[in-house]
Amino acid sequence: MSDFEHVFDKPPEGAAADWTIPQDWRAYTEVEHRTWDTLYARQMKILPGRAADVFFRGLDALDLNTGGIPDFSLMNPKLQALTGWTVVCVPGLVPDEVFFDHLANRRFPSGQFIRKPDQLDYLQEPDIFHDVFGHVPMLTNPAFAAYMEAYGKGGQRAASLGMLPNLARLYWYTVEFGLMQDTDGLRIYGAGIVSSATESVFAIEDPSPNRIGFDLERVMKTLYRIDDFQQVYFVIDSIEQLKRETLKDFGPIYDRLKGADAIPIEAILPTDEVFTEGTQAYAAKGGRFAA
Repeated sequence: MSDFEHVFDKPPEGAAADWTIPQDWRAYTEVEHRTWDTLYARQMKILPGRAADVFFRGLDALDLNTGGIPDFSLMNPKLQALTGWTVVCVPGLVPDEVFFDHLANRRFPSGQFIRKPDQLDYLQEPDIFHDVFGHVPMLTNPAFAAYMEAYGKGGQRAASLGMLPNLARLYWYTVEFGLMQDTDGLRIYGAGIVSSATESVFAIEDPSPNRIGFDLERVMKTLYRIDDFQQVYFVIDSIEQLKRETLKDFGPIYDRLKGADAIPIEAILPTDEVFTEGTQAYAAKGGRFAA
């Protein structure tokens, strides 16, 4: 059964045509603000030495630790001054075309809700902590901000060509679960990792997953799963590399990918730059839901 609760067929009552809703910051409860503070404090104990410097610079620039869930009316002017992005609230997952339109116009859609206190360790559905703590600090970096805008524009084109599954893999293995080669070694920049207490450690230190150098077409052919730790992480050299790769014309790439077999999650290819050849022991034992 799916863990997703905030899914709608059409914009729910109170939402605009673009699915945005007011944040209504004053309506958050004391428990919800405490949940943010608990999650924030826990991640800040875990991430030093694991997350990329660019992520920490973004956290500092936005000052997300003022106590409780950030008020977008205070946060957005800081973000907009840095890269022209703003964060908008949405009631939950939005349709692909809505998501791409927001990104293409430098608007990042964030869930308005926060997880319950008994969901601190795992929530399949992205909430405001994942979206704001995980994603928004990276949007303070001009190169990453440009990458995300280009991704939104590329999504609109991919949808028209029937190539969304391939483009989704790029987002998954970079924006959500990307690693980068930083000055002191491998570091996290993907939002799905930096917002997770357990995967923050697993992604960098566990011997189980493969860690492979980023190659655009390789990534766009690689399968993924959404319900557990990753079996493979792709490593970029820099955010500038991501920007360069995304500004390419994807038309010839899509032509090559049409009809190509997907690459299994655990595969290592002869052409891969291998940082870590993982044991895959975690997945073999059944992963998160193993007895």
